[in-house]
Amino acid sequence: MGTSALTRPLLLPLAGLALPIVVWGLSVPLTKLALRDFGPLTLIALRYLVAAPFFMLSLIGRPLPPRRALAAMAGLGVLGIDIGQVAQALGVRATSASVATVIAATIPLFVVAFAALWLRQPIRLTHFVGLLTALLGLALVTTSGSPGAASVLPATLGGDALVLLSAISIALYYVLGFALATRHSAVVMAAWSSLFAALPLIPILVWEVAAHPIRPGYLSIGIVLYLALLVTVAGMWIWLNALRALPVRIAAGTQYLQPLVGVAASAAIFGDRIRLPFAIGTALVLAGIALSASPGRNAK
Repeated sequence: MGTSALTRPLLLPLAGLALPIVVWGLSVPLTKLALRDFGPLTLIALRYLVAAPFFMLSLIGRPLPPRRALAAMAGLGVLGIDIGQVAQALGVRATSASVATVIAATIPLFVVAFAALWLRQPIRLTHFVGLLTALLGLALVTTSGSPGAASVLPATLGGDALVLLSAISIALYYVLGFALATRHSAVVMAAWSSLFAALPLIPILVWEVAAHPIRPGYLSIGIVLYLALLVTVAGMWIWLNALRALPVRIAAGTQYLQPLVGVAASAAIFGDRIRLPFAIGTALVLAGIALSASPGRNAK
Protein backbone atom coordinates (compact mmCIF):
# COMPACT_ATOMS: atom_id res chain seq x y z
CA MET A 1 0.00 0.00 0.00
CA GLY A 2 2.76 2.49 0.96
CA THR A 3 4.78 1.73 -2.15
CA SER A 4 1.67 2.01 -4.34
CA ALA A 5 0.80 5.38 -2.80
CA LEU A 6 4.31 6.64 -3.47
CA THR A 7 4.52 5.44 -7.07
CA ARG A 8 1.02 6.48 -8.16
CA PRO A 9 1.82 10.23 -8.42
CA LEU A 10 4.82 9.33 -10.62
CA LEU A 11 2.80 7.38 -13.19
CA LEU A 12 1.35 10.41 -15.00
CA PRO A 13 4.67 12.29 -15.53
CA LEU A 14 6.35 9.00 -16.48
CA ALA A 15 3.63 8.34 -19.04
CA GLY A 16 4.02 11.90 -20.30
CA LEU A 17 7.71 11.27 -20.96
CA ALA A 18 6.74 8.63 -23.53
CA LEU A 19 5.91 11.38 -26.04
CA PRO A 20 9.28 13.20 -25.98
CA ILE A 21 11.11 9.84 -25.93
CA VAL A 22 9.46 8.85 -29.21
CA VAL A 23 9.53 12.35 -30.71
CA TRP A 24 13.17 13.01 -29.82
CA GLY A 25 14.17 9.50 -30.86
CA LEU A 26 12.59 9.90 -34.30
CA SER A 27 14.30 13.27 -34.71
CA VAL A 28 17.65 11.56 -35.37
CA PRO A 29 16.74 9.71 -38.60
CA LEU A 30 14.47 12.56 -39.69
CA THR A 31 17.33 15.02 -39.24
CA LYS A 32 19.48 12.78 -41.42
CA LEU A 33 16.84 13.02 -44.13
CA ALA A 34 16.60 16.82 -43.80
CA LEU A 35 20.38 17.22 -44.07
CA ARG A 36 20.07 16.21 -47.71
CA ASP A 37 18.54 19.66 -48.36
CA PHE A 38 19.91 21.77 -45.47
CA GLY A 39 23.33 22.43 -44.00
CA PRO A 40 23.57 21.38 -40.32
CA LEU A 41 23.74 24.95 -38.98
CA THR A 42 20.90 26.07 -41.24
CA LEU A 43 18.72 23.23 -39.97
CA ILE A 44 19.37 24.21 -36.33
CA ALA A 45 18.66 27.87 -37.06
CA LEU A 46 15.42 27.14 -38.92
CA ARG A 47 14.30 24.81 -36.14
CA TYR A 48 14.45 27.52 -33.47
CA LEU A 49 13.37 30.40 -35.69
CA VAL A 50 10.23 28.48 -36.69
CA ALA A 51 9.61 27.59 -33.03
CA ALA A 52 10.01 31.22 -31.90
CA PRO A 53 6.49 32.49 -32.88
CA PHE A 54 4.86 29.54 -31.09
CA PHE A 55 6.89 30.28 -27.97
CA MET A 56 5.72 33.90 -28.23
CA LEU A 57 2.10 32.74 -28.38
CA SER A 58 2.63 30.71 -25.20
CA LEU A 59 3.72 33.89 -23.40
CA ILE A 60 0.51 35.82 -24.11
CA GLY A 61 -1.17 36.82 -20.85
CA ARG A 62 1.82 35.82 -18.73
CA PRO A 63 3.69 38.47 -16.72
CA LEU A 64 7.16 39.46 -17.86
CA PRO A 65 9.78 37.82 -15.61
CA PRO A 66 12.11 40.13 -13.65
CA ARG A 67 15.21 41.38 -15.47
CA ARG A 68 17.47 39.08 -13.51
CA ALA A 69 15.38 36.05 -14.45
CA LEU A 70 15.31 37.13 -18.11
CA ALA A 71 19.08 37.49 -18.10
CA ALA A 72 19.41 33.99 -16.63
CA MET A 73 17.06 32.58 -19.28
CA ALA A 74 19.04 34.31 -22.01
CA GLY A 75 22.26 32.84 -20.67
CA LEU A 76 20.75 29.37 -20.52
CA GLY A 77 19.45 29.71 -24.07
CA VAL A 78 22.91 30.56 -25.34
CA LEU A 79 24.45 27.74 -23.28
CA GLY A 80 22.04 24.91 -24.02
CA ILE A 81 20.82 25.80 -27.50
CA ASP A 82 23.41 27.94 -29.27
CA ILE A 83 26.53 26.32 -27.81
CA GLY A 84 25.00 22.90 -27.21
CA GLN A 85 23.26 22.38 -30.55
CA VAL A 86 25.90 24.08 -32.74
CA ALA A 87 28.74 22.19 -31.02
CA GLN A 88 26.88 18.94 -31.60
CA ALA A 89 26.32 19.66 -35.29
CA LEU A 90 29.95 20.58 -35.88
CA GLY A 91 31.23 17.70 -33.75
CA VAL A 92 29.19 15.07 -35.55
CA ARG A 93 30.70 16.21 -38.84
CA ALA A 94 34.24 15.85 -37.47
CA THR A 95 33.93 12.43 -35.80
CA SER A 96 32.29 9.09 -36.50
CA ALA A 97 28.54 8.86 -35.97
CA SER A 98 28.88 5.94 -33.55
CA VAL A 99 31.37 7.69 -31.29
CA ALA A 100 29.35 10.91 -31.40
CA THR A 101 26.17 9.07 -30.40
CA VAL A 102 27.87 7.41 -27.42
CA ILE A 103 29.38 10.71 -26.25
CA ALA A 104 26.03 12.50 -26.62
CA ALA A 105 24.44 9.72 -24.56
CA THR A 106 26.42 10.92 -21.55
CA ILE A 107 23.89 13.77 -21.16
CA PRO A 108 21.85 11.81 -18.55
CA LEU A 109 25.04 11.07 -16.60
CA PHE A 110 25.88 14.77 -16.49
CA VAL A 111 22.27 15.64 -15.61
CA VAL A 112 22.34 13.29 -12.62
CA ALA A 113 25.76 14.56 -11.49
CA PHE A 114 24.84 18.24 -11.85
CA ALA A 115 21.49 17.64 -10.13
CA ALA A 116 23.32 16.10 -7.17
CA LEU A 117 25.55 19.20 -6.99
CA TRP A 118 23.03 22.01 -7.57
CA LEU A 119 19.65 20.49 -6.66
CA ARG A 120 20.91 18.32 -3.79
CA GLN A 121 19.06 15.31 -5.19
CA PRO A 122 20.35 12.07 -3.64
CA ILE A 123 22.39 9.77 -5.87
CA ARG A 124 23.56 6.30 -4.87
CA LEU A 125 26.04 3.84 -6.30
CA THR A 126 23.18 1.75 -7.69
CA HIS A 127 21.99 4.72 -9.74
CA PHE A 128 25.43 5.36 -11.23
CA VAL A 129 25.82 1.66 -12.01
CA GLY A 130 22.45 1.76 -13.77
CA LEU A 131 23.36 4.76 -15.87
CA LEU A 132 26.72 3.26 -16.82
CA THR A 133 25.03 -0.05 -17.69
CA ALA A 134 22.63 1.80 -19.96
CA LEU A 135 25.57 3.61 -21.57
CA LEU A 136 27.26 0.26 -22.27
CA GLY A 137 24.05 -1.00 -23.84
CA LEU A 138 23.78 2.13 -25.93
CA ALA A 139 27.35 1.61 -27.16
CA LEU A 140 26.35 -1.85 -28.40
CA VAL A 141 23.23 -0.46 -30.06
CA THR A 142 24.98 2.37 -31.88
CA THR A 143 27.77 0.10 -33.17
CA SER A 144 25.33 -2.47 -34.54
CA GLY A 145 22.41 -0.41 -35.75
CA SER A 146 23.60 0.14 -39.32
CA PRO A 147 25.80 -1.66 -41.84
CA GLY A 148 29.45 -0.87 -41.31
CA ALA A 149 28.87 0.78 -37.94
CA ALA A 150 30.70 -1.97 -36.11
CA SER A 151 33.95 -0.94 -37.77
CA VAL A 152 34.18 2.44 -36.07
CA LEU A 153 36.71 4.76 -37.67
CA PRO A 154 39.17 6.60 -35.43
CA ALA A 155 37.46 9.77 -34.26
CA THR A 156 39.20 13.10 -34.34
CA LEU A 157 39.96 14.62 -30.97
CA GLY A 158 38.41 17.95 -31.95
CA GLY A 159 35.11 16.34 -33.00
CA ASP A 160 34.93 14.30 -29.79
CA ALA A 161 35.61 17.43 -27.72
CA LEU A 162 32.82 19.35 -29.48
CA VAL A 163 30.24 16.59 -28.90
CA LEU A 164 31.32 16.35 -25.25
CA LEU A 165 30.97 20.14 -24.92
CA SER A 166 27.47 19.80 -26.37
CA ALA A 167 26.51 17.09 -23.85
CA ILE A 168 27.74 19.16 -20.90
CA SER A 169 26.02 22.32 -22.18
CA ILE A 170 22.67 20.61 -22.69
CA ALA A 171 22.85 18.89 -19.29
CA LEU A 172 23.60 22.21 -17.59
CA TYR A 173 20.66 23.79 -19.43
CA TYR A 174 18.30 21.14 -18.06
CA VAL A 175 19.54 21.29 -14.48
CA LEU A 176 20.06 25.05 -14.14
CA GLY A 177 16.75 25.66 -15.89
CA PHE A 178 14.95 23.60 -13.25
CA ALA A 179 14.97 26.42 -10.68
CA LEU A 180 13.74 28.96 -13.23
CA ALA A 181 11.03 26.58 -14.42
CA THR A 182 9.92 26.11 -10.81
CA ARG A 183 9.64 29.85 -10.16
CA HIS A 184 8.30 30.99 -13.53
CA SER A 185 6.78 27.78 -15.03
CA ALA A 186 8.30 25.46 -17.59
CA VAL A 187 6.51 27.24 -20.44
CA VAL A 188 8.00 30.64 -19.56
CA MET A 189 11.49 29.25 -19.04
CA ALA A 190 11.47 27.24 -22.31
CA ALA A 191 9.94 30.10 -24.31
CA TRP A 192 12.24 32.91 -23.21
CA SER A 193 15.44 30.83 -23.33
CA SER A 194 14.56 29.64 -26.85
CA LEU A 195 13.64 33.14 -28.04
CA PHE A 196 16.92 34.58 -26.78
CA ALA A 197 18.82 31.67 -28.34
CA ALA A 198 17.13 32.20 -31.71
CA LEU A 199 18.65 35.67 -32.16
CA PRO A 200 22.31 34.60 -32.54
CA LEU A 201 21.20 31.89 -34.98
CA ILE A 202 20.03 34.46 -37.56
CA PRO A 203 23.53 35.50 -38.75
CA ILE A 204 24.56 31.82 -38.77
CA LEU A 205 21.60 31.04 -41.04
CA VAL A 206 22.43 33.94 -43.39
CA TRP A 207 26.11 32.93 -43.55
CA GLU A 208 25.53 29.25 -44.34
CA VAL A 209 22.72 29.87 -46.83
CA ALA A 210 24.93 32.38 -48.66
CA ALA A 211 27.68 29.77 -48.87
CA HIS A 212 25.36 26.83 -49.63
CA PRO A 213 22.00 27.86 -51.17
CA ILE A 214 19.13 25.60 -50.10
CA ARG A 215 16.42 24.00 -52.26
CA PRO A 216 14.21 22.21 -49.72
CA GLY A 217 11.48 19.80 -50.73
CA TYR A 218 8.17 19.23 -49.00
CA LEU A 219 9.63 16.43 -46.86
CA SER A 220 12.46 18.62 -45.54
CA ILE A 221 10.06 21.47 -44.80
CA GLY A 222 7.83 19.05 -42.91
CA ILE A 223 10.83 17.82 -40.91
CA VAL A 224 11.71 21.40 -39.95
CA LEU A 225 8.15 21.85 -38.65
CA TYR A 226 8.42 18.53 -36.80
CA LEU A 227 11.70 19.55 -35.15
CA ALA A 228 10.39 23.00 -34.28
CA LEU A 229 6.91 22.18 -32.97
CA LEU A 230 7.15 18.66 -31.55
CA VAL A 231 10.82 18.23 -30.65
CA THR A 232 11.47 21.80 -29.45
CA VAL A 233 8.20 23.37 -28.28
CA ALA A 234 6.18 20.38 -27.03
CA GLY A 235 9.16 18.21 -26.08
CA MET A 236 10.91 20.87 -24.01
CA TRP A 237 7.70 21.80 -22.17
CA ILE A 238 6.96 18.16 -21.25
CA TRP A 239 10.58 17.53 -20.20
CA LEU A 240 10.85 20.56 -17.91
CA ASN A 241 7.51 19.73 -16.29
CA ALA A 242 8.68 16.14 -15.78
CA LEU A 243 11.75 17.43 -13.93
CA ARG A 244 9.42 19.14 -11.48
CA ALA A 245 7.45 15.95 -10.81
CA LEU A 246 10.15 13.27 -10.99
CA PRO A 247 13.59 12.76 -9.44
CA VAL A 248 16.16 13.88 -12.04
CA ARG A 249 17.81 10.43 -12.07
CA ILE A 250 14.52 8.84 -13.23
CA ALA A 251 13.80 11.44 -15.92
CA ALA A 252 17.42 11.33 -17.12
CA GLY A 253 17.48 7.54 -17.22
CA THR A 254 14.52 7.42 -19.60
CA GLN A 255 16.54 9.39 -22.16
CA TYR A 256 18.46 6.23 -22.99
CA LEU A 257 15.34 4.97 -24.75
CA GLN A 258 15.56 7.76 -27.34
CA PRO A 259 18.55 6.35 -29.26
CA LEU A 260 16.82 2.96 -29.32
CA VAL A 261 13.84 4.58 -31.04
CA GLY A 262 16.20 6.39 -33.41
CA VAL A 263 18.16 3.28 -34.40
CA ALA A 264 14.97 1.25 -34.87
CA ALA A 265 13.49 4.02 -37.04
CA SER A 266 16.73 4.23 -39.04
CA ALA A 267 16.46 0.49 -39.71
CA ALA A 268 12.94 1.00 -41.06
CA ILE A 269 13.70 4.15 -43.09
CA PHE A 270 17.17 3.37 -44.43
CA GLY A 271 17.01 -0.44 -44.46
CA ASP A 272 19.71 -0.93 -41.82
CA ARG A 273 19.96 -4.48 -40.48
CA ILE A 274 19.42 -4.98 -36.74
CA ARG A 275 21.76 -7.67 -35.42
CA LEU A 276 22.09 -9.63 -32.18
CA PRO A 277 24.25 -6.94 -30.47
CA PHE A 278 21.31 -4.55 -30.90
CA ALA A 279 19.04 -6.88 -28.91
CA ILE A 280 21.69 -7.34 -26.20
CA GLY A 281 22.24 -3.57 -26.06
CA THR A 282 18.51 -2.99 -25.74
CA ALA A 283 18.36 -5.37 -22.76
CA LEU A 284 21.29 -3.59 -21.10
CA VAL A 285 19.65 -0.19 -21.64
CA LEU A 286 16.39 -1.34 -20.06
CA ALA A 287 18.27 -2.93 -17.14
CA GLY A 288 20.24 0.27 -16.65
CA ILE A 289 17.08 2.36 -16.59
CA ALA A 290 15.57 0.05 -13.98
CA LEU A 291 18.67 0.42 -11.78
CA SER A 292 18.90 4.19 -12.20
CA ALA A 293 15.22 4.56 -11.31
CA SER A 294 15.37 2.31 -8.23
CA PRO A 295 14.54 4.07 -4.93
CA GLY A 296 17.57 2.70 -3.05
CA ARG A 297 17.75 1.08 0.37
CA ASN A 298 16.87 4.23 2.30
CA ALA A 299 13.80 5.13 0.26
CA LYS A 300 10.52 4.91 2.14
